[in-house]
Amino acid sequence: MAVSYMDFTSPSVQYFFDLSKNRSFTKDGRNYINALGIDQLNTLGNVSLLDIYMSRGNVVEPHIHQNASELVYCIAGGEIVSILNPFTKTVLNFKIAPGQVANIPQGWFHWELATEDNTHLLAIFDAPVPEFIAVSDFLRLAPRNMLAHTYCLDEALIAQALAPIKSTTTIGPPVDCVPKPQQRHVDAGQAQHPHAVYPGYAAPSSPESRTSDYPGIGNGFNRR
Repeated sequence: MAVSYMDFTSPSVQYFFDLSKNRSFTKDGRNYINALGIDQLNTLGNVSLLDIYMSRGNVVEPHIHQNASELVYCIAGGEIVSILNPFTKTVLNFKIAPGQVANIPQGWFHWELATEDNTHLLAIFDAPVPEFIAVSDFLRLAPRNMLAHTYCLDEALIAQALAPIKSTTTIGPPVDCVPKPQQRHVDAGQAQHPHAVYPGYAAPSSPESRTSDYPGIGNGFNRR
């Protein structure tokens, strides 16, 4: 248990906060995040949370919290929580519905895909202020020549592909994203499946699925 040094006799002590008063990110009216930490509620101690609202097909982008573990609790809607296990080098995908949770160890890459409209999540952290490193920041800031040299890629193609990323994405795809026509065939059964949100994004065969269950994640969205 964390040791508290709060002076509970102080007139500044806080026990209540309205989450709607601290919007930390807004994509649009259906995709936004409210935050709660010790800056909003000084009696929290070693805990904080994000109050996340998403519509179908939106993704909390790949990221890490280098100082905190995260427990994702589904209040409404549906979500696929994906975790990159750095020890087994596999991606684990967990479908969660209302009343279910997925746990993400500290410092592991992860992302969340809303499979239904009006999805509502609580992300709870064991740190007073969870730090956040987004993959979009790496992609937009990393030198193109370094990426090309390190991974033996075409520098011009890298620059062209990553040029639309102008800021931290947080919840993607960006509002100015226009899907390009898909070349691959999606069968009728998959197209109707609630988890076939992206073209080529197959429904997981079990609550815990590996990378092979999710081919082509995100390749249906490109900005022009």
